[in-house]
Amino acid sequence: MILTALLIAVVIAWLGITALRAASGVGAPTEGSEAEDVEELDVYLVCGECGTEYRVTRLGELQIPRHCGEPMEVVRRPGTG
Repeated sequence: MILTALLIAVVIAWLGITALRAASGVGAPTEGSEAEDVEELDVYLVCGECGTEYRVTRLGELQIPRHCGEPMEVVRRPGTG
C-alpha cells in the first residue's frame, strides 16, 4: 500500500515537472539569427518625451525600448557622408 502511494506520488511529480517545462519553453528550439551591422544606415531610437537618442549600430530581433514610460520612435536620418 505504501509502495503504491509512493509510485503514484512519483508519477504525479514527474507529470507536473514535465508540464512546467513545456509551459516555460525550456529546451524549445530558438532561431539563431545573428546581429546585422546597420551602422551605415544612420538609424536612431528617439524618446518623444525628452529627446534622448540611441544610435542603432547592430540589429538583431528588434525590440523597441521604453524611455520616460513611452516606446521610443525609430528614426532614419540621411547619411552625413
